[in-house]
Amino acid sequence: MAIYSYNFNNKKRDLSDILSTVIKDEPRFISNFKTVAEATAQKHEWLEDQIVGRSVAAVNVVNSTVTFDANDIAKLKVGTLLVVKNDPALFRITAINGNDCTFELAGANGSEKAMPATGDVLNIVSSPMAEGSVNGDGEATVHQSNSEYNYMQIFRKDIVLTGSALAINVYGSIENQINRQTAFALGELARDLNRVALFGVRREPGANVRGEAGGLYSFASGLKGLSVDGEGLALDSFMINDAAQNILSEGGEPMQILCSPGQARVLSNEYKPSLQILRSDERRGAYVATIVNEISGRGMTIMADPDVPDSDVWVMDTAGFGLANLKGRAISDIDATPQGFDGIKRMALGELTFEFKNAKQRLCCIHNIKPSADALKAMRNA
Repeated sequence: MAIYSYNFNNKKRDLSDILSTVIKDEPRFISNFKTVAEATAQKHEWLEDQIVGRSVAAVNVVNSTVTFDANDIAKLKVGTLLVVKNDPALFRITAINGNDCTFELAGANGSEKAMPATGDVLNIVSSPMAEGSVNGDGEATVHQSNSEYNYMQIFRKDIVLTGSALAINVYGSIENQINRQTAFALGELARDLNRVALFGVRREPGANVRGEAGGLYSFASGLKGLSVDGEGLALDSFMINDAAQNILSEGGEPMQILCSPGQARVLSNEYKPSLQILRSDERRGAYVATIVNEISGRGMTIMADPDVPDSDVWVMDTAGFGLANLKGRAISDIDATPQGFDGIKRMALGELTFEFKNAKQRLCCIHNIKPSADALKAMRNA
């Protein structure tokens, strides 16, 4: 029998809504994650979104014949119009034979470029259709969906109130004191979730192995991940726009720049005349501002997160992020007071993981940049 009686001492409370509110208000990367459908297994799998980039790369060019790889050739049709990146000349495909396309110059538009070169990136302008087109004439934008997965991780926080603390009654009733300590515990949990969402490496649970969820670096870095080499220079708009172009070329839409507070100051110094400070519910951060993406003309939010390494900056399409609770295991708290304990103990427990849909297409890391302290010092001395 419990020594202390209160309104919910024998009740299980669902804390997922409260946690969602705490996460939304946290100036952290974790605030990008929206709750998605419940998971039904400790290995949580999802289908990647079918997004296709609107650019292709010339593998080889001989006279008027341009060769593309299999993935790029599937985006092209006879009549497709293309332009080389950073050049206005317009080209038209007149024939396709396997992976080889015959090009003709459709319009110089003031350029001296007569034909693409090997290694050029070409942006697809459009594929004009003839009158009376039939099924199969249109551009095929569907590709084989891949699946990805992450593992569930169990999170637990113990909420303890001693008999002495309850007797002092500083914060009112027992319920008020429990709610206050629960809020502290959830704030700590939100910070833990943020670091797992950044640095976690997925680990399959087993008899003697604790399950661990993978995070941003686990899914988006590596050989196949999008990246831009900063070459030791201070962060600037050129690097941001190169990363945004990489994402757009893969079919994503760059929405956010995630960096350390120091790098946010470096970047904001360049954009200072045109920054718009936002404090809406949808855009939060230790430092939040919107800059115009010069590649697409849309705004990108800067989020400064103290947990992000100062050496890295991420340009991201946040549409692929999700937080999935294991079915029936969303964060909740129950009474855990042992027999004879002088006080109250409650246990906040949950099992969840993170979704990173199309991480290799939606996320681009800018690495090898000058430390923010050095860059800011150079700005002051300039």
